Amino acid sequence: MVKIKRIVIDSLKPHETEKLDLSKALCSIEGVEEVKLSVTEVDEMTETIRIIINGEDVDFDGVHKVFNDFGTAIRSIDEIDVKRK
Repeated sequence: MVKIKRIVIDSLKPHETEKLDLSKALCSIEGVEEVKLSVTEVDEMTETIRIIINGEDVDFDGVHKVFNDFGTAIRSIDEIDVKRK
């Protein structure tokens, strides 16, 4: 079994999506222990954010669902750490 330990995501979110709410929702996902969010660019209607998600067995389907629920687009997965158990 392969488990996701860390994901670094480059993302685009609308201004009206609260960073704190998005971070809390991501941290509530099964297997997630820590979420770090930083804004890397701001334009008229959106913010580019970098999100680092750490955990023992991150549920990527859950991560994808939260992004969709918050109207946030995953532009790229910049790093991923997995471990076989």
